[in-house]
Amino acid sequence: MADGRQHIGFYPGTFDPITRGHLDIITRGARLVERLVVGVAENIGKSPLMSLDDRVECVTHETRLVSQETGTPIEVIGFDNLLVQCARQHGANVIIRGLRAVTDYDYETQMFGMNHRLDPGIETLFLMATESYQFISSRLVKEIAQLGGDVTAFVPRHTHGRIMAKLR
Repeated sequence: MADGRQHIGFYPGTFDPITRGHLDIITRGARLVERLVVGVAENIGKSPLMSLDDRVECVTHETRLVSQETGTPIEVIGFDNLLVQCARQHGANVIIRGLRAVTDYDYETQMFGMNHRLDPGIETLFLMATESYQFISSRLVKEIAQLGGDVTAFVPRHTHGRIMAKLR
């Protein structure tokens, strides 16, 4: 950076499960920062299929190759506090968020406003989902898997195995 500061990114989500769309945002975000922290939110209000520990393990497994490909260190952590608090605790000055559609934009605009009020020193960077991933959501992937549908096109192999093990 011109001013000598490092960009430390924080990409939060429930990741229940992590999808190919999430990995696309992680890969693209990792290319923009010197270090990326992926925060896996506890978020029990969403009734997760997988435990926090399982989700952290899946995200850690799936991001190893991304870190190697981009040369950006990626740390995966679980969190259950405010997003800006967790980002600050990990030295992040950029929150990375993915946008798929107008409905995401409406929600993310509200989140940006609240996060900015809580900590104006942390910037938010929005990345549009790549066209081939715009329709993928963790909620739909879970629903399809729970109803016996094939989700291999939407999630990486390791995560697919973990989902199937949970549903057995």
